[in-house]
Amino acid sequence: MDRRTFAGAGARARRTGFAAVVVLACGVLPAHAKTQKPVTLNDAITRAVSAGFALPAARARYEGAEAGVRQAGRYLNPSIGVESENFAGSGPYQALNQPETTLYLQQTIELGDKRAARTGVARSEAETTRARSAVQVLDLMREVELAWIEVLVAAAQQRVAEERLSIAQQFQSEISRRADAGRDPLYTQSRAEAQVALEQIAVDQARAAARIARANLAGYWRGGADYAVDLNAFENAAATNDGNPISVDVALLEAERQLAASRVSLERSKAVQDPAVRVGVRHFADTNDTALVAGIAIPLPLFDTNKDNIEKAEAERRAAELDVETARLTLRRELTRLQSRLVASATEARRIQREVIPKAEQAVQLIRDGMDRGAFSYIEFIDAQRTLNDARLRRIEALRAFYQDNAMVARLTGRHSRLNIKG
Repeated sequence: MDRRTFAGAGARARRTGFAAVVVLACGVLPAHAKTQKPVTLNDAITRAVSAGFALPAARARYEGAEAGVRQAGRYLNPSIGVESENFAGSGPYQALNQPETTLYLQQTIELGDKRAARTGVARSEAETTRARSAVQVLDLMREVELAWIEVLVAAAQQRVAEERLSIAQQFQSEISRRADAGRDPLYTQSRAEAQVALEQIAVDQARAAARIARANLAGYWRGGADYAVDLNAFENAAATNDGNPISVDVALLEAERQLAASRVSLERSKAVQDPAVRVGVRHFADTNDTALVAGIAIPLPLFDTNKDNIEKAEAERRAAELDVETARLTLRRELTRLQSRLVASATEARRIQREVIPKAEQAVQLIRDGMDRGAFSYIEFIDAQRTLNDARLRRIEALRAFYQDNAMVARLTGRHSRLNIKG
């Protein structure tokens, strides 16, 4: 065995491998995207929300709710009517030319602050509409953030796959030369070729997954997938300090609680009966005289006092209050759980980077050097390389879990609601 020749080849392979890793790490993005400014998370969210229909729909709903507030403050319309009496009867009332005709104007007067209560319900409905729209927009933001995370994950996985392919190709070439020279059995050459084929399939799959992830994210703003991303944003698993968190879910339930309270006031006001006042002019045909007439009608609350509707509204208000308290407890519990998961995922990723990957890289290098001396086989190198790759992929999965949980924290605390988005 010509160990000096193989040692020189191994050294060249290591230098070539390092250069290939650098090229591949830069080649994760499309060529025309490398000169572009990387799309950050805030950029992706801003583009998606601005280009989407969530904000225009929210604006339309709120405009409709404001129209409802104006409508609720309108006064009741008066009514005008005509009455004709004392004609087509008997005796002196048989004639048709001697009726008594009254032209009147009637107005129902709302008592019990019905108009104010009705307006209060409409305003509460408008606030509920606003809060519900905020929930829908934050849901969209979370979807975009998860899609952005998948773009980074796919890019990181593609980089690992391409590094594996580069190393497999280098060793396949060297083993082919050794097998042709009769220094290694032919089956090692076949195994190396099979390994290259497997790694090529993995690279093709990783590139396809990256294209799909990029197209999925760009679909939120109906754009192309030729944009750049910065993988450094994926490497630093640091939690974000949300300062004063704003839970739009609790805000929505609080708005619904206020709406329920407003409906209680409205139902109570409906228990007050509204009189109808009438003023008119009566014409006496037989004498051609006229006179004013006036009247008032007040409903008698004998059968319906709106008691049951009041009880229903009060029950719904109590339920809404309990829903708010339940949501607050659930929010605190969920944030505590997510914070624990964030710490666990960040710790796992950090320990793999500090404790596992360096040792796995050292093992690969030692076996590589040993192969130059004939102390190790190609199979042992592949096993060591597989351990290193598994560690890198597991770290990527830990980072994915971290950022997915971080996206949920952002959703629950309304972190992205602070973005200045126009749409």
